[in-house]
Amino acid sequence: MSKDQYTFADPTALYSEKEPQKQHQPEPGLDAELTPKADLGEATYRGTDRLKGRKALITGADSGIGAATAIAFAREGADVVLSYLPSEEKDAQRIAGLIQEAGRQAFTVPGDLRDDAYCRDLVDRAVQALGGIDILVNNGGKQNFNEDLTTLSDEQFDDTFKTNVYAMFWITKAALPHMKPGSTIINTTSIQAYTPSEILVDYATTKASINTFTKALAQQLAPKGIRVNAVAPGPIWTPLQVTDGQPQEKIAEFGTQTPLGRMGEPAELAPAYVFLASAESSYVAGETLNVNGGSPTP
Repeated sequence: MSKDQYTFADPTALYSEKEPQKQHQPEPGLDAELTPKADLGEATYRGTDRLKGRKALITGADSGIGAATAIAFAREGADVVLSYLPSEEKDAQRIAGLIQEAGRQAFTVPGDLRDDAYCRDLVDRAVQALGGIDILVNNGGKQNFNEDLTTLSDEQFDDTFKTNVYAMFWITKAALPHMKPGSTIINTTSIQAYTPSEILVDYATTKASINTFTKALAQQLAPKGIRVNAVAPGPIWTPLQVTDGQPQEKIAEFGTQTPLGRMGEPAELAPAYVFLASAESSYVAGETLNVNGGSPTP
């Protein structure tokens, strides 16, 4: 292919033709209906066998960052189990097809991450399908803006924590007995963990929790040869943004506040997950890798 993730380019000019537009989708949203389409690396990601023979479980794998990571993992040689909500089947089947086109196995296991029984069953089914798990990506997430804490419902607060934090706990706890030395766990946190928006109190709080969970668990598991790390995206163009993740009036300017002056694309996140999943990062544990367009973090 003429262009891939190694192509020399001006990062401020990449995706300059893309202009986010005001639009609204009901949760959880679909990549298939996003305008403009998010770049998942379908036409550009080139693998080099860095994950050959690996067995990956990815949550939120139907769209956005999870989908881009699934595509990249497959092209690097991994088989992948995809977790997603049943209403996201259309997107999930497309990603499964791309994984199969890469010559790897794809297994789809729809369900709701707020359900602890589903989370444990997801791990069991992944182990049965793959013969084990050596890469776990806790990426599924919920984000809804709210401008006044007094109107933030208990239900939304609870749903956000169950999706973003509890599911990570349930799935990781169930997966650990199946993970051997050399395995990796990668959690998706956010720039919101460091510079929280006033309209994302519940979401930002979960992302800070994910960061701390990652760093604590990394110390616990490092002696066992299992590395735990996180990726902290900045403003990335995914269905999350148009399903009340952002107010409509902010979508047109989404990402322009970053030093690079633009929003990011899921394809720009996938290499970070590949790095943390591969042996190239063998001495990296408890790290939060920021992919946020240049915004400073602690």
